[in-house]
Amino acid sequence: MKIILAEKVSPATLAVFKTESTWTILEHDQLPNGLAAELADADGLVVRSAVQVDDALLEHAPNLRVIGRAGVGVDNIDTDAATRRGIVVMNTPGANAVAVAELSLALMLALGRKLPLANATMHAGKWEKKSLQGVELRGKTLGILGLGRVGLEVARRARAFQMKLIAHDPFVSVAVARENDIKLVSTDELFTDSDYLTLHVGLTPQTHGILNEKTIATMKKGVRIVNCARGELINDDALVAALKSGQVGGAALDVFSAEPLKDSAYFGLDNVILTPHIAGSTTEAQEAVGVQIALQVREYLKLGVVQNAVNLPSLGHEEYVRLSPYIQMAQRLGEFVAQSSQASVEGISIDYTGMLADAKTELVRNAAIQGVLAQTEHVNRINAATIAQERGIRLHEKKSEGAAEASLTLTLSGPEGSATAKATVLHGNSPRLVSCDGIDIEVPLEGTLLLCRNLDVPGVIGRIGTILGDHKINIANFALGRSGKIGDGPARALAVIQVDEVPSEAALEALRSIEALLEARVIRLSA
Repeated sequence: MKIILAEKVSPATLAVFKTESTWTILEHDQLPNGLAAELADADGLVVRSAVQVDDALLEHAPNLRVIGRAGVGVDNIDTDAATRRGIVVMNTPGANAVAVAELSLALMLALGRKLPLANATMHAGKWEKKSLQGVELRGKTLGILGLGRVGLEVARRARAFQMKLIAHDPFVSVAVARENDIKLVSTDELFTDSDYLTLHVGLTPQTHGILNEKTIATMKKGVRIVNCARGELINDDALVAALKSGQVGGAALDVFSAEPLKDSAYFGLDNVILTPHIAGSTTEAQEAVGVQIALQVREYLKLGVVQNAVNLPSLGHEEYVRLSPYIQMAQRLGEFVAQSSQASVEGISIDYTGMLADAKTELVRNAAIQGVLAQTEHVNRINAATIAQERGIRLHEKKSEGAAEASLTLTLSGPEGSATAKATVLHGNSPRLVSCDGIDIEVPLEGTLLLCRNLDVPGVIGRIGTILGDHKINIANFALGRSGKIGDGPARALAVIQVDEVPSEAALEALRSIEALLEARVIRLSA
């Protein structure tokens, strides 16, 4: 085997590969003819974030079997190109979870005890003990937005400080939360009840700007906010205004919408702690990701064991071509169903029919789970089932043979009820929603959708169209369906409207003012 370590790694990382005495290991400074030339007969490639592994580079690697990313993000790797070439791409999610959790707690302590100000005044030769009275973490309510690996590590450490733990994450089961002494709440409760609020979710359309003028206004006066996740989760103007007014007592930010941070309204605010995206930057974490990826690459090349892969499992070219449209369809269906209800999920059921009932469906299954969990931490088509299991989500699959049409029916179940939708692929590559809430309806599964649930009475459709027109929202597709009448009241109806623009909050409020409209929800699907 030949392994290329294209970027500098720790001695411990190198030692993992050196245990294989017959393997050839080339480090980043041992590539006299360049990386492309050495890839000609390489079996494995290990990178961090600097080397760009694109399709052009992979053209020089006909024998490459695995790319290992020492870290989480794979933006520097063309995973689609790797998949087409049958190359497994692996990363190391969770290896730096403890480091991020520890910094989150350190920032909470620093906020509560005014440590930066205490340090600065002491270095200035001042002894301002009276003005530096702080508060304890003990007895305070810690709100955790996102209970992935990092969120759970934060919770475990916060318990030692005798904090009351509440969290919002619709994709974590009550059992997992209970085991960690965490009360699951709505986002509204999280914001209104927290003394400290720490963010640990990924960036999605739903989480972008989730801390804004409106949500901050609902929080306790003097709340302290910690963000070691993504800068885009916070509307900076709203947070700055709240810090100046005292609505937010303090904020500690390790991540920013634009990095590096060179000019910011946060500069000069003495109730803000700023750190340069160092949450995962510990000696232990950096070594951990290197050693972990080395172990994963070695085990894959020796034994075929796939761990933390971010692309497809092993499929023949013809199988991949045949399943690819259904993989995309499954992911979008998962996104649709999750966003159509946004209730807590404790179970995922998948029913395959037609050609899918006879196919290798692990990839289709994981794509559907990936779509469901897309609003949480980094989830891919290989680790999706594992993450669902870690979160206590039950998974049930059924293959119904005999149907001519290849389709997938996805049901999410939880304490608040269930949500179901069905999709298929038309014309070879067009994902289509064909049923929702048990109501037959056909609409492309792409772009931005507006889901409206309403009573089946006259005038609703016309008013929806009028309101969208008034708000300059162009309709690309308008699909309607209705259920059979139950009892003496009007039947229920459903509209799924594909729109060219994301409806504004004002447009949604106008829609929700329609008396017969029960719900209006925006659903944004991945490209």
